[in-house]
Amino acid sequence: MNQQQQSQEQIEQQIERLREQLRRHNHHYYVLDEPLVPDSEYDRLFHQLKSLEEQYPELITADSPTQRVGAAPLSSFKEVHHKAPMLSLGNLFSETDLMDFEQRSRNRLGSDDPLDYEVEPKLDGLAINLRYENGVLVQAATRGDGTRGEDVTRNVRTIESIPLKLIGDDYPRVVEARGEVFMPLAGFNAFNKKALERGEKPFANPRNAAAGSLRQLDSRITAKRPLAFYAYGVGEIDADPGVTQSGVMMRIREWGIPVSPELQVVTGAKACLDYYHDLMRRRDSLAYDIDGIVYKVNSLEKQRVLGYVSRAPRWAIAHKFPAQEELTVVEAVEFQVGRTGAITPVARLQPVTVAGVVVSNATLHNMDEVQRKDIRVGDTVIIRRAGDVIPEVVSVVGDRRPVDTSAIVMPQKCPVCGSDILRTEGEVVARCSGGLYCSAQRKEGIKHFASRKAMDIDGLGDKLVEQLVDAGLIEDIAGLYQLHVEDVAGLERMGAKSAGNLMDALHKSRTSSLSRFLFALGIREVGEATAKSLAQEFLTLDAIMAADEERLQQTPDVGPVVAAHIVSFFQQPHNLAVLGKLLAAGIEWPEEQRQQGETPLQGKTFVLTGALSRPRSEFKQQLQQLGAKVTGSVSKKTDYVVAGEAAGSKLKKAESLGVTVLNEAELEELLTA
Repeated sequence: MNQQQQSQEQIEQQIERLREQLRRHNHHYYVLDEPLVPDSEYDRLFHQLKSLEEQYPELITADSPTQRVGAAPLSSFKEVHHKAPMLSLGNLFSETDLMDFEQRSRNRLGSDDPLDYEVEPKLDGLAINLRYENGVLVQAATRGDGTRGEDVTRNVRTIESIPLKLIGDDYPRVVEARGEVFMPLAGFNAFNKKALERGEKPFANPRNAAAGSLRQLDSRITAKRPLAFYAYGVGEIDADPGVTQSGVMMRIREWGIPVSPELQVVTGAKACLDYYHDLMRRRDSLAYDIDGIVYKVNSLEKQRVLGYVSRAPRWAIAHKFPAQEELTVVEAVEFQVGRTGAITPVARLQPVTVAGVVVSNATLHNMDEVQRKDIRVGDTVIIRRAGDVIPEVVSVVGDRRPVDTSAIVMPQKCPVCGSDILRTEGEVVARCSGGLYCSAQRKEGIKHFASRKAMDIDGLGDKLVEQLVDAGLIEDIAGLYQLHVEDVAGLERMGAKSAGNLMDALHKSRTSSLSRFLFALGIREVGEATAKSLAQEFLTLDAIMAADEERLQQTPDVGPVVAAHIVSFFQQPHNLAVLGKLLAAGIEWPEEQRQQGETPLQGKTFVLTGALSRPRSEFKQQLQQLGAKVTGSVSKKTDYVVAGEAAGSKLKKAESLGVTVLNEAELEELLTA
């Protein structure tokens, strides 16, 4: 493989890694209401992905986070398809960004005149679409992924500020009001006070309170929550909406739908900035949380001319407020172990109130950040609640540094299990190498071990794993094979029959393959393909365990980094102990047979798209067994695209690049040739 090919493959891998990260963050933010990272980190990842896709447009896929909004809805609520997509907004963070936004808009409009903007606070709540037919509220749905949301009508009907029937008689036959459900600060504080008095867990912030309240399956619970609503626009409407955005908002206010009392119309970017600074000064005195300002070109005709990009209108933008900051002192640093073994330094701080919340801990992210910011124990530091949620150390106040500060040093052993801590060259994250033993990684390790492409333990879902670990029934993956029916039958949603089925699945999983078992162990960077290559190269587990890094690198797809991870994994006594227990439990596999000669599809790259008669994973496995590589995106390096029914952008790209396109019948013929 030449340098150019290596570079292209590295770019594809980087793009896919970014997409997976963003999909995970979208799922936690939009669906689970449990954001994992600050908004600023999400924005950085999103802009990094968008920049790469702009440089390599041939790698853009229809399922990329840049081509959609949010994430898929939960199955707990009925799915709703929005008549008009509910798009999100782009963000700007500086006055220069705002000036650039106005200039781009004026250039597209071919005008040098200042633009009129409708400006309003950016509420920190949950986006909702209210559908009225003949003046009656018939449906309320969350934004979801912008196209599909969740039906929360029964819950929304409990919010007193939302009219069940519109006022007057001049409303259109159909109108959708779009806005934000939020929890006012007074209600939030009162609710949390009562929760603490009852010994219940309080909400972390008003946004989580609003989202959690609105997405209760029992609307009687929602009715007890102090929720409110402000509209910020319309969706489907079967009447002439008028000529301006502000005019639309005044009309729906006349129909009884609340809009922000702070809504104004201003002219030019400078007036937008004046409004921004005014609201930022009054932010703490408002009755609700806001995290910025939204600017919208006021003319509806100009909005139509400006149009949309894939996930946002060109005529509207959100101007985020800077996160609020305070000074405090680093008293100590501890190292936390994440679910995937990542070691994160965490600063223990003198408690300080930031944005209305007492902060005593802050993430230092990783040792590169610690060194870059030159943070030491004893330093006075600036703390920011990034995204108004997660505290972080921004910088050190150098002129306040005492003479007796101490350096922060990464430990050599995991603080949880005592295994070696490793940091691969070129990576910023250090990780615990005791994946099979470390209790911090226990749940994720068991979930991976039981997954379909690993040991395929049917019935052992994520929630059951959580229960088994929390109840102390299993301490590592080997503990699965020590379970008895009576252990499982008493757990939530588990009866004797379900427990028996799980025992049968565990027994069945004892007979596997060497490649599946290797993959199930969760060795870092050892995916399905690498596990198969190792099994084919070494044939036995003992041979793999005895191999050094140089020998391992003779395996296809195994480079220095992967080889180092494999050697380190099998050097940890705790991992070897768990491995011994697994083999003692009866896990076995047929002896591997070395493939003779070159496989028929060696070196060929396939992409599968559209609906096929069998799961794609089956076709993928067959192709890989014949030596082919199966990727997720079409490029000039792709040899074949297999197109099923309703194939979309990947098929079009293949045709534009001249890539050979096969239907399912032609693929089957190729596989059996």
